[in-house]
Amino acid sequence: MGVDEFLDVILGLPEVVQHDGHPTLTGFRVRGKGFCYLDGAEATIMLKATLEEQAALAAEEPEVFSASWSAGRFGWVSIRLAKVDPDELAELVTEGWRLSAPKRLAASYLSESGLKS
Repeated sequence: MGVDEFLDVILGLPEVVQHDGHPTLTGFRVRGKGFCYLDGAEATIMLKATLEEQAALAAEEPEVFSASWSAGRFGWVSIRLAKVDPDELAELVTEGWRLSAPKRLAASYLSESGLKS
């Protein structure tokens, strides 16, 4: 998956705003809460996940995923865009968004999309 394809996925989620406040990273927020950061030069993203998901992804496919950092109940996963399955990335980005979105917004989107919450 390329950077442009990734941008189509993430900007297709409700109320996602691109934030260019960092010199090398582009941030993505939903209602002011950050959930993903893109390093366009490296074609990698850092994505919010649960601690369990962070550990599972890094253990399962270390050539694609690596643990970035953890804070509280969340872990951040570094993902190499060129190596990740596009469908899996779309699911992971949606889940990262859901972890930051207000509950009603997330429930409404997931219901309309036919996705499980």
